[in-house]
Amino acid sequence: MFFTLSKSLGLLVLPSNLLIEIGIVGLVLLCTRFTRLGSWLVVTSLVFIAIAGLSPLGNDLMIPLEQRFPPWDASHGPPDGIVVLGGAISPEISAFRDTVVLNEAAERITVAAELARRYPNARIVYCGGSNAMWSARALEAPFAVRELEALGVAHDRITAEEQSRNTIENAVYSRLVAQPKAGERWLLITSAFHMPRAIAAFRAAGFDVEAYPVDWRTRGPRDAARFFDSLSEGLARTDTAAHEWAGLLAYRLTGKTKELFPAP
Repeated sequence: MFFTLSKSLGLLVLPSNLLIEIGIVGLVLLCTRFTRLGSWLVVTSLVFIAIAGLSPLGNDLMIPLEQRFPPWDASHGPPDGIVVLGGAISPEISAFRDTVVLNEAAERITVAAELARRYPNARIVYCGGSNAMWSARALEAPFAVRELEALGVAHDRITAEEQSRNTIENAVYSRLVAQPKAGERWLLITSAFHMPRAIAAFRAAGFDVEAYPVDWRTRGPRDAARFFDSLSEGLARTDTAAHEWAGLLAYRLTGKTKELFPAP
């Protein structure tokens, strides 16, 4: 129930979707006696679409998320295991094309392979089930295993966690699969903007991990005043960041996590 509700509401309240919905309502009202309200909603929709798509808003929402956890410090010694969160592969296209199709979060895969070579004794757990709401779709984890093997990681070092559908389930099921022992050090690889929510979920699940952020989308505070060249790029950035902030709030309000914005 929580999964379906969160996915449905998440799609409805994404800034780009919400602003279009407001505009559509306005257009409908133009055909009624509420033309003044309709006109106001249409104008509001267009103005805020321009703000969300062209102004630095997306970066301003993204930067605090990406800056929350610093790059991992290797000086403390080698890890015993590495958990990689799914999201780097497009499983449906991969299944249709019968090849591994990486997306813009591909660093989750490539960095995992680099670390596997650097730390040959570390176990690898890749979390990637299906996040489809209404039907079972292609699973991501098997394709990730295939790609990691192609990048030189031995098959017996990789465990595919195929049940999880969201970040909370990533934490719960990866802990069951990894069975971390007292004193072991585990890294968590995911996109920098997603790391705060992921850390909150893993802490709530009782899985002590160290953040290894990858896939940065901004240069940090220097991008706080940078405008976007295209509407689509800015809207995508705003949607991604807003989704993470909404996820942090929803997880905390529903008791899934114990921290709203976890720190290192």
